[in-house]
Amino acid sequence: MALPRLVVTGASGFVGRRLLDGLKERFQIIGLARRSQLRCGAPVHDNISWFQVDVGDRESTRKAFRFVRDSGGADYVVHLAAHYDFTGETHPEYWRTNVDGLRNVLDECRALNLKRFVFASSLAACQFPPRGHTLDEHSSPDGDVIYAVTKRLGEEMLAEFDDIPSCIVRSAAFFSDWCEYAPLYMFLSTWLSEGWNARMLGGRGESAIPYIHGREIPVFFRRLFEHLDAIGQREVLICSPSETVSHRELFDLANLNFRGRHVRPILVPALLADLGVRVRDLAGRVLGDRPFERPWMVRLIDRDLAVNASRTHAKLGFAPRERLLITRRIPFMIEHLKADPIEWHQRNQAAMRRVRLRPNLIVHRLLERHHDEIRRRFLQDQLGGTDAARRFPSYQQLPTEILEWRCTVVLRHLLNAVRAGDKGLFTAYCRDLAEKRHKEHFSGEEVCGALMLLNDACLGVLRSDPEAQGLDEALRDHVTMTVQFGCDQVMEIYDELAGEPT
Repeated sequence: MALPRLVVTGASGFVGRRLLDGLKERFQIIGLARRSQLRCGAPVHDNISWFQVDVGDRESTRKAFRFVRDSGGADYVVHLAAHYDFTGETHPEYWRTNVDGLRNVLDECRALNLKRFVFASSLAACQFPPRGHTLDEHSSPDGDVIYAVTKRLGEEMLAEFDDIPSCIVRSAAFFSDWCEYAPLYMFLSTWLSEGWNARMLGGRGESAIPYIHGREIPVFFRRLFEHLDAIGQREVLICSPSETVSHRELFDLANLNFRGRHVRPILVPALLADLGVRVRDLAGRVLGDRPFERPWMVRLIDRDLAVNASRTHAKLGFAPRERLLITRRIPFMIEHLKADPIEWHQRNQAAMRRVRLRPNLIVHRLLERHHDEIRRRFLQDQLGGTDAARRFPSYQQLPTEILEWRCTVVLRHLLNAVRAGDKGLFTAYCRDLAEKRHKEHFSGEEVCGALMLLNDACLGVLRSDPEAQGLDEALRDHVTMTVQFGCDQVMEIYDELAGEPT
């Protein structure tokens, strides 16, 4: 018996990848996404076909759905494709993807004779309810931030396409055992640091939203498809527990699992927090590196996005499992952070791509992606490049395994400095490097030449990646300038050791 056919837009995202993985044995799935299946880490399976499509582009959307029609049509479409960030700014991509993109997809779905079109909305489309009240399936999508506005327009657009059976799913904030939810990642990174603001919570620490684990995604959608007969046209369903968790609860759980003890938070009155956020944001604007916290977030201090999803739970026979609630998963998050901090930060920085990653984090991600290729090019140029014998005589005398190890070490220090946005980390390493190489009778010029060769290898490899387009300034600042600062430190040490004034 042929499997039902499912189209998933936004298949490369957090929800999309998990939906594909959980439904791949039960459906023939056509995934549509901007990124490639390999690059985004989506599952590869005989039941999954993949198309790189930008739903905001009408022609590419039309071509993808022509394939869907010609290859047998579809029973269901789950529309996940959307733009979001946490800047609060009206980025044009909100309109192009969330509004125009949805219309492009709905236009093509009219010819598919679908059993159901599922529109992924969000509880964030709604205003925070007054204290003591809850959101439910009948709440209006009346939020006023740009993401909420475009989700409301999306929900309303379904009425224009009333010939297509549809329903709406408003979800809580998705997370995993690696975190992968940008605001929570930023909170944890602050609370578990040694920074000046590690103990600070805005207001009374009662800001709260609902969270749902990524492993619940395929379970929810399986229940939805099984109970379609009971779901009305454009009916709203809620994919969420009926509980919210406050910042203070998360702060306490995180510190208890990370430090092994309770930590008393410093509660910052909302007015003072507002001033602090505005001052830091203004400084960030001047310096070109704005913090994650933005002024629009301050009005949410001590607000509770309380929700009652009992109606959906009863209708679908679905309720989030106790062991997957965020209060039960914080220990798993912290264990991953402690056991593999590099993987922890990489996963979360990748999840933050829609949050306009700071340029240094984008460059770091690219350096990590091309680490092996950079290393190969650097070693090849150092050992066999044009004029290598004259420029790097001392390096050429080293055994290959030692040269490879030294290359790995210097590249790792460069990556750490780029990730932290702190050139001082690399210059400190270069000070030690200079002292060691001086004892080995390397010339300062040779050491600096090797460092600049590493810079050339990084730039040469990264500029071949389409994702590096438009990052010339960031590459110069975070790679070239970091290496040049390191070279300057090397020469200072050599001058000191030679007894020359610096």
